[in-house]
Amino acid sequence: MKKLRTVLFIFVFAAAFLLVSCTKKAAGSKQDAKKGASIKMFQLKVEIKDAIDSYAADYSAATGIPVSVETLGGGGDYAGTLKAKAQSGNMPDIFQIEGQGGYDLWKDYIADLSDQSWVKDTDLAFKQNGKVYGFPVAIEGYGLAYNADILQKAGVDPAKLTTRKAYEDAFKLIDSKKAELGLDSVVSMAASVAGGMWWVAAQHNLACYWGGGLAFDDTSIIEMALKGKLDEKRFDQYAKYLQLLFKYADKNILQNGSYDNQVAAFARGKAAFLHQGNWVDPNLKQLGVTFKIGYAPHAFLDTEEKGLYLFAPSWWCVNAKSPNAEAAKAFLASMAETPQGHEFLVKKAGMIPAFKSVKLQPAGQLSRALMEANARGGNYGVFFGMLPDGAGRNVFGPVFDLFAQNPDAIDQFKADMKKAVAGLPNM
Repeated sequence: MKKLRTVLFIFVFAAAFLLVSCTKKAAGSKQDAKKGASIKMFQLKVEIKDAIDSYAADYSAATGIPVSVETLGGGGDYAGTLKAKAQSGNMPDIFQIEGQGGYDLWKDYIADLSDQSWVKDTDLAFKQNGKVYGFPVAIEGYGLAYNADILQKAGVDPAKLTTRKAYEDAFKLIDSKKAELGLDSVVSMAASVAGGMWWVAAQHNLACYWGGGLAFDDTSIIEMALKGKLDEKRFDQYAKYLQLLFKYADKNILQNGSYDNQVAAFARGKAAFLHQGNWVDPNLKQLGVTFKIGYAPHAFLDTEEKGLYLFAPSWWCVNAKSPNAEAAKAFLASMAETPQGHEFLVKKAGMIPAFKSVKLQPAGQLSRALMEANARGGNYGVFFGMLPDGAGRNVFGPVFDLFAQNPDAIDQFKADMKKAVAGLPNM
């Protein structure tokens, strides 16, 4: 006889926090609370820390189930910290993975979520062998963000930034007008491993090489890399684009800067372009940005590229070994299935939700630009989640860091990357 595990969400939060019924296995009730149920969440999106802390507090008040959230990201060693938690017997009830590498590492701890009612409402759940194991945190994406006011003053049309040659000309023009435009640099970008910013270049920018100019689901280039081979003609074009970004970046921020340094320079009008994704919308709001912002493509090829990069960057997973697994499932379900959850995802956290039933529109300019790009189509996939765990930080990060220190050493960079890719099959 099957064990009955049907429990309803918990209700009543100022007569408005109505938590709808969930699936037969997605649980949480006042009864759970009385039995000592609690939820520990460990997540890596630093930009939503305040929002998710607040949502957890509201959920706790409504359900009687304590929810605590620990956030570590922005270049911090999330994977290493999670490993330490597992080794010490302090594995959280909900944790985050960023793709296949994370799943492979933690699959013994990841619960099957296939029976959850939110599954039918998204196309971006993390799946393996036809089963669902991850709750998609958001739709994210990026291009090269620009300050429209600065570009207009400089005489640069962002709609024409669709080839590397166009960027070369635009960057040169803007650089020649830095003084009159009040700029410290053309581009705000960071790449330091020591500063925890390896992911900007060695993950998000490198994604251009993996998927740029290809069909959205074309994984041929990264599959080639997983076999240890680099497409040298394509990579040569990519390396020239990266060199261009490094050449026109603020050297201190590029080589030593933090996430806050990078975003603040753009927010203060000290850089015309920002190499970040739509997750910076809340940060830009906090910094008082009022100028118009848009996205131009990361056009590294000799041929034209018009798309942006869209992806589900990460997934929340439930610890299958936790006695609080059912309560954890209910907490996640509340985000996808309640008005309060939708409000949290879109209005408070500033994310683009991965669930079709969410009708709210994000306020952030970059998020709106991504939604428009998604509607237009012709965008590119992001495939760094297919890499072995730690490849971005430990393999590619130091190579990009070294190139940032000396952007003239492009031949060395290409040689180092060829060697790094050759080692991937043995990771």
